[in-house]
Amino acid sequence: MTSPVTFNTPDRVIREAMENAGLLQDGDDPTSEQFAKYGNRLNSLINYYQTQGLKLWLLQDLSITLTAGTNFYSLGLTGTVSMTKPLRALQGYFADNSSPPVRRPIYPMAWQEWLTLSQTGQQGAISQYFVDKQQLTLNVYFWLTPDSTAALGTAHLLIENQVTNFTGITDTMNFPLEWFNLLSWGLANEISTGQPQSIMDRCEKNAMKYQMALENWDVEDASTRMVPDSQLAGMQASNFR
Repeated sequence: MTSPVTFNTPDRVIREAMENAGLLQDGDDPTSEQFAKYGNRLNSLINYYQTQGLKLWLLQDLSITLTAGTNFYSLGLTGTVSMTKPLRALQGYFADNSSPPVRRPIYPMAWQEWLTLSQTGQQGAISQYFVDKQQLTLNVYFWLTPDSTAALGTAHLLIENQVTNFTGITDTMNFPLEWFNLLSWGLANEISTGQPQSIMDRCEKNAMKYQMALENWDVEDASTRMVPDSQLAGMQASNFR
């Protein structure tokens, strides 16, 4: 069986988007100016799509090496963990240094919970984490601050990575094949302004149709069941004593 061919290139998306929007006739080619202009629009659209729903192929289990007495770790090109800045952290766990490692969940904190802690420097086993989203880094604070025993293990965050923006029109885009229709009709909807109303309506309708279908499809196959955690409730209550 042959592998599927990757057709998600900016060249193909822009061509089909222009055809969908009535801006390109059969047999014609976009100009270099159109490729540059609509390529920028496509990258902007891709950055927007990252904020909509769950993109499963962008998820990564990120391991963070801990340092005793240090509760702050920044994720980004200028951070203490050098990497492309993640969009967000969805959940986390701690893995100890046994073989095989024993894992236990750690829980996210909101600004209110973090700011109302009586102290943030207390050392011990990690039970929670707080994420401060900044422009260039995703700043992560662990609580309790890892002590010498906790630092032997690793903290793990399930992060959502950014889509890699393309730079050339023949680049392979950081989207699976099934997203092609949304990319082409989404861009067509963006560039169809000024065209006949019937064309603008068709572009808008198809862009919405494909986005809704893909956001509903791009979910985990296994069901998720949330159960109240009595241990977490006890830890949170102790924060305010």
